[in-house]
Amino acid sequence: MAKPIVYGPAFSTYCRTVRLALEEKGCDYDMADISTPATDKEGKKAMHAKRHPFIKVPAFEYDGFELYETDAIIRYIDQVLPGPKLVPAEPKAQARMNQIIGIVDSYANDAMIGKIAVERVFKPKRGGQTDEAVVAAAIPRAKTCLAEIERLAGGGQFLVGDSVTLADCLFAPILNYLLLTPEGPGLLESHAWLKGWWERMKARPSMAKTG
Repeated sequence: MAKPIVYGPAFSTYCRTVRLALEEKGCDYDMADISTPATDKEGKKAMHAKRHPFIKVPAFEYDGFELYETDAIIRYIDQVLPGPKLVPAEPKAQARMNQIIGIVDSYANDAMIGKIAVERVFKPKRGGQTDEAVVAAAIPRAKTCLAEIERLAGGGQFLVGDSVTLADCLFAPILNYLLLTPEGPGLLESHAWLKGWWERMKARPSMAKTG
């Protein structure tokens, strides 16, 4: 049986989420490190559109089955591949995991990546200038996300209990980028539990392999 294939650029947080899920399951996979530029003379954009009609990443393929949308991909990975379960069996724990995933997808990703990290990390790398107003406007939302994720985590070793779940795989790449910004360490400073969680997460082999 062929190995799973993850299509997308290695710097993408959502691609890293899929890779983290595969690493946590102990599954070998191939990474097709593609980008989705507005113009592509080699036709790669048109090829990727066949996998993902909205020209986003990641896309995923395993044993002839193609899939896109990160949440669908990581849940499928957990269902079909052997290894540690990344979704809790207990209904309340599963609901809490889904709630944290919802917060990350709906609020944290936009504030921490779409605004703060884009302005502080990605724009300068491309020769652009940071829009300070965008960063300032995103700080309150980032603070709320960090506070709520810490409050909901419940004090275990990871975001939902004492084992890694899909919520950890989703949030870790986003927090990693936030901490590369000048604002990141200060935002995390008042959240002792999340700081400990980050230390535990970044020490995992899955994080090192996908870094």
